[in-house]
Amino acid sequence: MKNNKITDTLNKIYSKLLTAFGPQEWWPAESPFEVIVGAILTQNTSWRNVERAINNLKRRNLLTLSSLHKISEGDLAEQIRPSGYYNLKAKRLKAFVNHLAHRYGGDLDAMFRGDGDALRDELLGLYGIGEETADSILLYAGRHPTFVVDAYTRRVLARHQIIADRARYEDIRSLFMRNLTHDEGCFNEYHALLVKVGKEYCRPREPLCQECPLM
Repeated sequence: MKNNKITDTLNKIYSKLLTAFGPQEWWPAESPFEVIVGAILTQNTSWRNVERAINNLKRRNLLTLSSLHKISEGDLAEQIRPSGYYNLKAKRLKAFVNHLAHRYGGDLDAMFRGDGDALRDELLGLYGIGEETADSILLYAGRHPTFVVDAYTRRVLARHQIIADRARYEDIRSLFMRNLTHDEGCFNEYHALLVKVGKEYCRPREPLCQECPLM
């Protein structure tokens, strides 16, 4: 159920961050498929390491469904080594591309034409796809209006006493889904802005509270 007070608070946060930082133009990728690869590779590592792995794939013309479908898991792991946990991530990438190839004939548009909630459940059923990764794929690659929750989101909201420190992922996501209009563009920008303020001001240690645009 919608809570008008929460809606007002979330809208104010969004407005302040957008005024302070401007549009973030996320996700930084050249195609929806690259978004998906990046979403899987970014688990437990920095974006800089993901970029290095993706550049390896691009240099070898491997950043396509057909190439990732054909390459062996071991060879793929070597190419994405900079992303860390490369053997595990190679297995996760192969699981996704095999699913896309077998169920949708490799057609991403066909996959994303489906119902967002049903597709979210489908993605969560794939090896190595958790809630944050599934929502990133849906929002940034498929343009489905779902909210992505990450460590930055959790930290900013907890410090402003909007959520409990140990709130579950789905409880935080539902906070946005219940209280804001389901708009893909807004959810995209909102999440990117939370990442921005989390990186620059709402740091894990020694946060710059007095300089933060939310204060």
